Amino acid sequence: MASLEDDKAEDLTVIDLTEKSSIADVMIIASGRSGRHVGALADHLAQKVKDRTGQSPKLEGLPNADWVLIDLGDIIVHLFRPEVRAFYNLEKIWGDDSSGHREPRH
Repeated sequence: MASLEDDKAEDLTVIDLTEKSSIADVMIIASGRSGRHVGALADHLAQKVKDRTGQSPKLEGLPNADWVLIDLGDIIVHLFRPEVRAFYNLEKIWGDDSSGHREPRH
């Protein structure tokens, strides 16, 4: 999170997946202002992870950088251009339903 905040990622969202999926414990979603910004966010985060752990994380979505997925094991990071993030709307798919806002059933 600190790396993304330092690099000016926008609209950071953290979703707890522990009760929802076995693929990871946490999903982090953030936006970059452009494909170039998304790519830079991904590169910087991957380098910081490698510096700390000695291992390079798995990256998907470069060099296009509309949507970059970074697999950190128990943490999955999704970095998007804003319009791509709005289209896929992962927050709605994976988000917490306890907010009280629910779609009406027909």
